[in-house]
Amino acid sequence: MSLADQIRMFVLVNYIKPARTNSKRVVYVVSRDIVKKLNLYGRVPAVCGAIDARKFLSDNRIQLKQRTGPKQGLTAAWQFVV
Repeated sequence: MSLADQIRMFVLVNYIKPARTNSKRVVYVVSRDIVKKLNLYGRVPAVCGAIDARKFLSDNRIQLKQRTGPKQGLTAAWQFVV
């Protein structure tokens, strides 16, 4: 499994699925949180690229509501409609 796939799986399991289980419609994800939890310091571009990918949206049947922050930075943030 590629690093990008591991990152997307982490967000799916820890953000998307719990939101669906708890009937939440919007999920907020910040790259800093992913970097810390997966110990990916120095790999911020990989984190942002994995979450920005269309594959992430289509594979998980979610929509991007808003994307804020730098293209590749710790403060990059996404709001998804699940």
